[in-house]
Amino acid sequence: MKKSTLLHLRIPFSFFLSPVFFFATAIVSGYNAENFWLVFFILHFLLYPASNGYNSYFDKDEGSIGGLKHPPKVTRELFYASWIMDVVAIALGWWICWQFALMLLGYGLVSKAYSHPAIRLKKMPIIGWLAAGVFQGYFTFLMVCLAFSGPEALSDLKIQFAGVLSTLLLFGSYPMTQVYQHEEDARRGDRTISLILGVLGTFHFTALFFSVSVLLFAFFFQLYYDTWVVFLFILALSPILLFFLVWYMQVRRNPDNADYQRTMWLNFISGVCLNVFFIWLIAS
Repeated sequence: MKKSTLLHLRIPFSFFLSPVFFFATAIVSGYNAENFWLVFFILHFLLYPASNGYNSYFDKDEGSIGGLKHPPKVTRELFYASWIMDVVAIALGWWICWQFALMLLGYGLVSKAYSHPAIRLKKMPIIGWLAAGVFQGYFTFLMVCLAFSGPEALSDLKIQFAGVLSTLLLFGSYPMTQVYQHEEDARRGDRTISLILGVLGTFHFTALFFSVSVLLFAFFFQLYYDTWVVFLFILALSPILLFFLVWYMQVRRNPDNADYQRTMWLNFISGVCLNVFFIWLIAS
């Protein structure tokens, strides 16, 4: 495999999506160690990288993209590698259950519709935002729960509530991943929701969804756990909030501060804080 192909798969970038997996694992019951690692591998080393690679192949970015500051030129190998990884993911998913494999197929098709020029949901600011938030959040959350506990788990109100929370969090965070790409997106003709909102508008939009998400998460943990869990959740989010507020003030002084480096730091801090909390919830 060429180095450029491996780089565009952006496997380390899957870390930023792993909180959904760990949250689902904490909420669902009945998983075993074998299924845990297999589902983790399928999502983070096959499904997500395949989506990244397919997106990169059709975007042909010249500027920084998520997890890759200086993207190399793409080759046809990246296109085939993305499809092969999707097929392998579905085949391994079938070993768990056919419903899980079918959901993997659905995720892969939507991610391709997001990037492929024949459909390109990325050009549709609202639909693209909804597709990314729902499929990377709620849909993936349910997919993990189904893999661990079977289709009957999807009728559990607690799981449905938690799945919606996953999407609400992504609805706020997803536009922030696009805030430094406005020039490149505009050049390519992609009208992302962040581009429509503008730089400061993206920050305000994210702050609104983040606030609503935190309140609903607090309600969820109070309802199904206790006040101590609510306190620890808010404590875990405090580094994210602090970084976001400092960055926001920097951007108000100079919009050029809405750059790649700070975006990746926000993603990294968010991923670490949420993963630590959800892993603690699994262990508790």
